[in-house]
Amino acid sequence: MKKALVFSVCLTLTSLVHAAQSPESVFNRSCQMCHNGQLPMAPKKGDAEAWKPRLAQGKDVLVKHVTEGFSSMPPRGLCMDCTAEDYAAVIDWMSKP
Repeated sequence: MKKALVFSVCLTLTSLVHAAQSPESVFNRSCQMCHNGQLPMAPKKGDAEAWKPRLAQGKDVLVKHVTEGFSSMPPRGLCMDCTAEDYAAVIDWMSKP
């Protein structure tokens, strides 16, 4: 019984770690305005060279920048219903060529 309870708690926690929204959906709704090349300081989706120095800072730093705002990026990146996991997933999605 105890093992079953631990197992079900682990399954529940595992499901919480995944992004709740599709990265493409979040990008299309909130990110594309700046990350499609309109703002020169915002790394363009799929531009591996532009994303390289940002990714080198670590995912936690990038998620913090999105959440709090950074430079000309507004707080929460204009996605008010995104979680940290959603931000991490969309960063992964945008940074891939």
